[in-house]
Amino acid sequence: MIGVIDNGDDCAEWTFPAEPGAVRTARAVVRDRLRAWGLDSVGDIAALLVSELVTNALRHATGPIGVRLAHSDGSPGTLLVEVSDPLPDPPRERTADLDDEGGRGLRLVACSARAWGTRPGESGKTVWFELTVPG
Repeated sequence: MIGVIDNGDDCAEWTFPAEPGAVRTARAVVRDRLRAWGLDSVGDIAALLVSELVTNALRHATGPIGVRLAHSDGSPGTLLVEVSDPLPDPPRERTADLDDEGGRGLRLVACSARAWGTRPGESGKTVWFELTVPG
């Protein structure tokens, strides 16, 4: 892990090197932070979707990978998750053939999240998704 920035009680972000271990580490820090925030109810799905997006970043980009979590209180609350990488090209959702090893990550994000999208950054892009946190 390159670094962690804790922006208070409702936001945290990390930067990981573009190495295979980044997926496992990102999944672990997301679960740990959500547990610390008392958001265990979305921990598994958030960790799964972060794994997919960090894996995509590793496959298609070089350079550091950023992961950011932000949550809002309320009933229901919202968890915003962002994964950034230096590649400016937005990801493409596609339909994978039955024997394809990849191509299902964005479909999984689209089906599991309340909302998702991409936006360009100063260098690269950010893929984000929102999950509803039960009240």
